[in-house]
Order: sequence, then structure tokens, then C-alpha cells
Amino acid sequence: MAGSPLRRHHVLLVAWTALWFFLVEPSGGFSWHYLRQGEQLLFSGQADGGLSLYARHPELQIGPVSLAAARLTAPFSPHTGQLVAEAASAALGLVMLVVVGRTAAFYYLGTGTNHRRLQQRLLIAGLAFIPMWVEVSVRFAHLDDVLALFFTTLAAHALARGKPTQVAIFLALAVDSKPWAIAFAPLILALPRPTWLRTALWFAALVAIAWLPFYLGNLDTMAAAKFTIPNQPASALRWFGVTDPATPWWDRPTQFALGLGLGSIAVWRGRWPAVVLLGADARILLDPSVYTYYTASILLGTLLWDAVGQKRLVPWWSWIALGALYGGTLLLPSDSARGFVRLAFVVVSAAYVLLWPTQQPRRPRATGQGDGGRRAARRRERELVGADA
Repeated sequence: MAGSPLRRHHVLLVAWTALWFFLVEPSGGFSWHYLRQGEQLLFSGQADGGLSLYARHPELQIGPVSLAAARLTAPFSPHTGQLVAEAASAALGLVMLVVVGRTAAFYYLGTGTNHRRLQQRLLIAGLAFIPMWVEVSVRFAHLDDVLALFFTTLAAHALARGKPTQVAIFLALAVDSKPWAIAFAPLILALPRPTWLRTALWFAALVAIAWLPFYLGNLDTMAAAKFTIPNQPASALRWFGVTDPATPWWDRPTQFALGLGLGSIAVWRGRWPAVVLLGADARILLDPSVYTYYTASILLGTLLWDAVGQKRLVPWWSWIALGALYGGTLLLPSDSARGFVRLAFVVVSAAYVLLWPTQQPRRPRATGQGDGGRRAARRRERELVGADA
């Protein structure tokens, strides 16, 4: 009986995803050639490939895990491989909605949370999330951003379940997919304090395993971190008086530091579900570019905040983000106005999740329960989340 409404929710979200997929796919795959080029070079014996990849091609700001995943499309023709990658990436958005549902259910385990309201909240937020997810997964075919956000979602789920090693593994895979995911590392601080060192060591080791061979294989790889992109007129940077034609030298370090700092403050304030939103806020605030696919990370952040960080039925932040950052891109008449909206959204959303009074979230559950306790927890989780709408 409890499963029937959830199946309808699933059907609606799948249909919504399919609709956006078929609307966007004819003009999709805008950046897929970077993934294709990168995986071919990484697994080739060419002088500008292999461990020299990032030294010779600093424009490929794509992690090795993403290139390895793109390699799975190699047996197909270029068009078919692109289509397979787009479809699989779009489907991961639905998986992430399920995972966020399980995260919220487990997080509020034993608090008397109304699971139907939770399912409704996820459905409403999911309707806002999917259009932006299709933007990153299909229109731009950014498999690297897709995997970074997917692994971050799994890390949040592992955190809610009190699984430190899994948190480290998934966060490392996110960074190994796309370096900017380092902004989500403060999730480690939301674990019980005795686990911090071990989790941080696991995280650092797994990041080093993926990236260090490239730096040791070709010392010029260090130059890849200095790769610049144009400073667009609609970027929020312009409102700080930054008129450099390309990425200022201080921009990337400041971006990472701001994301890490805001995320750490959120954890200190007992609001770890805000970490992803704050890390994404730092990205769009200080990034010189204004691609619409950046908004997918914001929508994942608002999804986690709306589902886990607060209990309101209507997930306002997901729809505010969609309207301001995506709608604003389409409707606002000037670059300056679009840059101001980005700046305003970051300031208001960051201030809200950090300062607005809300129910104090509980610490993630520690492991070590008996088998009976774990079985009871799993039963209660299934009751809360049902079919994970």
C-alpha cells in the first residue's frame, strides 16, 4: 500500500527526465569531444598522452577517473558513444534523487519524520533538479562534473549512515573526477571527531594515487593548475571590480579556500547538509565563466539542503536557484544584471543556510551497533523512504 504512491512518483520523475532528455539531446554533447580526446590520449602511447596528458593539454581540466569512465564508450562509434554517455549520465540524476531520499530517511531516523512529506519534498525538489541535471549531463555532456556530483552524493549518504571510510572513498573519487570537488571535503569534519584523522588519510591517499603519477611522470603537469579561461562579462567577479580578461592568478586558490572555509563553518554550526551548496556557491561567485551547467552543482546543494537540512514541505531553495540562475540566464537583458543575480544568490543562500534559525541537525550515527540494531535501523529506513521517491 505504501509502495503505490512512490511508484507514481518514480514514474513522474522518470517521465520528466525523459522529456528533458529528448528536448535537449539533439543539441547535446557540446563538450563531449574533450572527454573523447582525453581518454584517447590517456590510454595512448603518444608523447602528449599517458602521464604527460595534463602537462601537454592543460585545457583538459578533467580528472583521471572521468577519463577512465569515458574509456568505456571507446568500443562505440563517436556518436553512439556520446549518446550512451549522455543517457547514462542523465540516469545517474535519478539515482541521486533516490540516494538523497535514503540519506534524508536515515538522517531523521527515529525522529518521527513523516515519510510521505519527505517523499513529496523530494519529488518537488526533484522536478527543479532534473532540468539542470540534463543541462550538465546531456547538453554539455560533462561526464567529469556528473561523476564528481554523483560521488559527492554517495559521500553524503555514507556520512548520514556514519561510514567514515566510505565518506573518504567517495569524496576522493569526486576529486579524482573533477578537482573542484575538493570544496566538499569539509563533509569529513561532520563525522565523529575520533574518525577525522583516519578518514582524512584515506581521502588524501586516494587522491594522491590518482593524481601523483601525472606529477611524477611529467613535472610540467604543475603548469596545468595555471590554465586560464576568459573572464565573462556576466560573471559575478565583475561586481568585485575584476576586469582581467582571463582568470586572475589568485582566483582558483581563493575559490577553493572560500568553499572549504564556508563548508567548515557549516559543519561547525551543525549544518553539514549545507556543505555542497556552499562549495558550489564559492564556485559560481568566483569563477570567471558562466556556463549554465555550473548550476547543476547548486541544485544538488539545494536538494540536499531542502531534503536533509530542513523539514519544510516546499523546497523553496531548489526552485529559487532554478529561477534565479537558470531563468535569469535566459530572461535577464544584460550581462551586468546576470552577474548581479549570481552574486545576490550566493550571498543570500550562504547567509540563510549558515545563519537562519533552524532545527539543529543531529550528528551522523556511529557504527558499531549490534546486528539486531543494524537490522532494525535498516527496517526503519525502508519504512521512511519507501521506494525512495
